[in-house]
Amino acid sequence: MPTDATSSSSGGRARRSDVRRNEQKLLEAAAAVFVRMGIDAPVREIAAESGLGMGTIYRHFPTRADLVVGVFKHQLDTLAAAADTPPAADTPYEALRLWVHRFADFLVTKHGLAEALHSDQAGFETLHAEFVDRLLPVLDQLLKASATAGYTRVDVRAYDFMLGIGNLCIGVETFPDYRSRQMIDLLLAGLALPVPALADNQPE
Repeated sequence: MPTDATSSSSGGRARRSDVRRNEQKLLEAAAAVFVRMGIDAPVREIAAESGLGMGTIYRHFPTRADLVVGVFKHQLDTLAAAADTPPAADTPYEALRLWVHRFADFLVTKHGLAEALHSDQAGFETLHAEFVDRLLPVLDQLLKASATAGYTRVDVRAYDFMLGIGNLCIGVETFPDYRSRQMIDLLLAGLALPVPALADNQPE
């Protein structure tokens, strides 16, 4: 028979689980709303998207800046974790290519968060540093894995490559027919070396 202490402990775990679940729903809903309407979207839109009440939103994120920062960090964590999830890739180069496209999609579609990234508004000052600190090691790891396996050049700095991807994504906002994925594939092709298996079979 459960004791009062056991019941209290179980109830506490259930409440914490509910809190985490609600926070996850809020972050995902806010991210979707920010994509459609920007980071100044009405909180009621986020409430409607999440199916949660306004009071729940303010309990988790007392200010808009808290919510924007929370969404931004959640998106960074998701993108960084994608590099650790075994991708549908046969080679380190393909793993690099798949992650780079996810990174570019983040830059292109999360335009609301990009506003915060380049803002000097109170609460957003550290976002750019967190963006670089969180994602640069991930890109560096993927580049090194591909280079070590002989698929890409070894003289490419992750920071330079990240800036190059970002610059190729800028045109999306200005030119409706601009195809950033094709441009990024051209950039990736510039890194590529002859496939090791084929190179090994070349006549001397």
